Amino acid sequence: KGTARLLNIDKVHFAALRGCRPGKIVQMTEAEVRGLCIKSREIFLSQPILLELEAPLKICGDIHGQYTDLLRLFEYGGFPPEANYLFLGDYVDRGKQSLETICLLLAYKIKYPENFFLLRGNHECASINRIYGFYDECKRRFNIKLWKTFTDCFNCLPIAAIIDEKIFCCHGGLSPDLQSMEQIRRIMRPTDVPDTGLLCDLLWSDPDKDVQGWGENDRGVSFTFGADVVLINFNQSCFSLCSECVVFRRWLKMKFCCVQSDSLFFCSACLFIGILIT
Repeated sequence: KGTARLLNIDKVHFAALRGCRPGKIVQMTEAEVRGLCIKSREIFLSQPILLELEAPLKICGDIHGQYTDLLRLFEYGGFPPEANYLFLGDYVDRGKQSLETICLLLAYKIKYPENFFLLRGNHECASINRIYGFYDECKRRFNIKLWKTFTDCFNCLPIAAIIDEKIFCCHGGLSPDLQSMEQIRRIMRPTDVPDTGLLCDLLWSDPDKDVQGWGENDRGVSFTFGADVVLINFNQSCFSLCSECVVFRRWLKMKFCCVQSDSLFFCSACLFIGILIT
């Protein structure tokens, strides 16, 4: 708590924005990074696990440590507080600058808590980012203890959001266990992501235009689901589904839009992957 009180968020925010050249390391102290985690964790816990938001709002998909692309996204959509943002998760892993990416996002969350929102993705989970790069980046640039501090922060992220009582947003997709929004509101934080069940599905399930009902997920976790599942779950409440917003398209010519995870990732180059929906 003392670290969080001493945090100069404007200083950290400015330092993060200075790393605008591809691959440039942003110089921040361990105390500053830890302070970002502690303060943002407090804010996450003070806000609902199921956010209720109002338009206008820009919705952004996976960033995966591509810090240069994150800055490009803000240049295109407007740097906060010029625009309100909702990010759908997967801020770390794979890319070379996960620390810069998550630190800038947490800094914006602290600076503009009512205008800037971050949902949890399946990579904001210790068992996943232990393998796909974030753990190694934290260990190389700081230490394992700081990675554990990030884990404590990630375990408090909100899981889903509803925009204007019409658009349901989450990182993954639907769950056969989901009967009402109240079930999401009852999920207690902090929490790790279990291997099965509602929370797992909200972060891991995938839409599939070739499936009716629920299908087996090739990723070995959660399910795939067809358009009929979306109709059954959302027609009565007039919701549209927005998850991992990378490809925005009409799905099976239905009168709703599904955002499917077809993210492009190139390890050798910084390319714009966090597609923006306004």
